[in-house]
Amino acid sequence: MTPDAKTQLVLALAREVGFDLAGVAPAGPVRRAAYYRQWLAAGYGGTMTYLEHNVQSRAEPARLLPGTRSIICVAVNYKRADGYLGPPMAVAPPRPDEEPTGIIAQYARGYDYHLVLRRMMLRLVNRLRERLPEPFEARMFVDTAPILEKELAVAAGLGWMGKNTCLLNAGLGSYLLLGEIVSTLELTADEPRHGRCGSCTRCVDACPAGAFIGPYRLDAARCAAYLTIEHRGPIAPHLQPVLQNRVFGCDACQQVCPYNAPTPLGTHPEIAAELMPQRVNLLPLIALCAEEHRRITRGSATRRASAPMWQRNAAIVLANLQGHGQGVRKRP
Repeated sequence: MTPDAKTQLVLALAREVGFDLAGVAPAGPVRRAAYYRQWLAAGYGGTMTYLEHNVQSRAEPARLLPGTRSIICVAVNYKRADGYLGPPMAVAPPRPDEEPTGIIAQYARGYDYHLVLRRMMLRLVNRLRERLPEPFEARMFVDTAPILEKELAVAAGLGWMGKNTCLLNAGLGSYLLLGEIVSTLELTADEPRHGRCGSCTRCVDACPAGAFIGPYRLDAARCAAYLTIEHRGPIAPHLQPVLQNRVFGCDACQQVCPYNAPTPLGTHPEIAAELMPQRVNLLPLIALCAEEHRRITRGSATRRASAPMWQRNAAIVLANLQGHGQGVRKRP
């Protein structure tokens, strides 16, 4: 079977197992790897020191599997009904008759995408083994390896890098969960997509933290998603207001992107499930114990944040809603 024929089979089977996008990236050095090193050197990774490990493997993903010849990149749409809100939404304090609530990012409300996408990729690899006459090796990754997944997705033709550093696809927007299959199969690489953001800077302007140094340049150490999910220690007082009402993650830069306006909602049943609500009551979270934390985060990507982190986030958001944080936007 020719590389082109094998590639068409890969793409057909990827759709069959439920992926919304699939493409093939070459196994050579990744573009923008030098920028990644510069980004780390500038301290924009905050306390995520694991990003400094295996930098060479990130630049050369073929190091992850001897004999690598291609990288299959896949994506699942996770957009929900509140995936596009138009102009930036402001934060309003709760009414006296309401319980104070915090927002959970869209990607974390369904079942843990790490597990869901890995099962899908395993099905894809197994079906390829059944259909292809040649043996091959493969390793599958969903945020679990030193790999520059968005750069590879661009190289595989899944979309282009948006100014908010999210992958953007003209038909599906940016609410995309990514996975990679590093394989020894000889496949035909796709052509990268050219960026189509033009002069638009809505995503950069909408960031409540001002975390963008400029288009395509994110200081993760200021990002509300990083602060609520990845940062393990206390959050500096001057950064606490940027959480606004976000208790886990942040979708602000995606909710204003025009490409997310007309796109369809995600349909994968596990990803689209409401395992976690959009809004969670803050008061129980402030007193969250380890046992309750295990219960409410079971099967969810929200387990990434520990019980003390949930307590920390909830306390900060409650203070923001009560107007104790400076710079909290009010609803007009």
